[in-house]
Amino acid sequence: MPLILLNKPFEVLCQFSSQDGRETLADYVRVPGVYPAGRLDADSEGLLLLTDDGKLQHEIAHPDRKEAKIYLAQVEGVPDAAALARLRAPLDLGDFTTRPCEAVRIAEPDWLWPRDPPIRQRAGHPTSWLAITLREGKNRQVRRMTAAIGHPTLRLVRSAIGAISLASHPLMPGEWMEVSPRELRQV
Repeated sequence: MPLILLNKPFEVLCQFSSQDGRETLADYVRVPGVYPAGRLDADSEGLLLLTDDGKLQHEIAHPDRKEAKIYLAQVEGVPDAAALARLRAPLDLGDFTTRPCEAVRIAEPDWLWPRDPPIRQRAGHPTSWLAITLREGKNRQVRRMTAAIGHPTLRLVRSAIGAISLASHPLMPGEWMEVSPRELRQV
């Protein structure tokens, strides 16, 4: 089966079984036998890949073979060059140290959908957007990294895994499509 690309909505659990009536992947993808290749927290949105191929799932999600993943983080404040340098370097988060990553300030992408519900933003406090590329993925890692440099994440959207991106496959939250596994490695 081809790979399923889902734009996971905010507050949807990254599993197929319901907990306390909360929305899950089963509310959006009704393809039997598929499971997520990696996870996104309920309070994160964006690209999630699903497959029924265990080998492909391993290639996408295993710590030693992870595909590069790009996260768009709307953060409180505007990180300066020193904060971005700290984010890019190995960052000690207490229980683990991150690997070096790519992190740049960007303009809010024009293809990005409005979040429902909107983020809670403090009056008089600017926000900015970062594009962070990781080749690892610990629990709540991006949120912990931005908090460690003094710029808490207000919104987090995974926009790409390997060569597959929501910019080139525009889907609204909850929409999905099949793609070829070959697309992961296209340049």
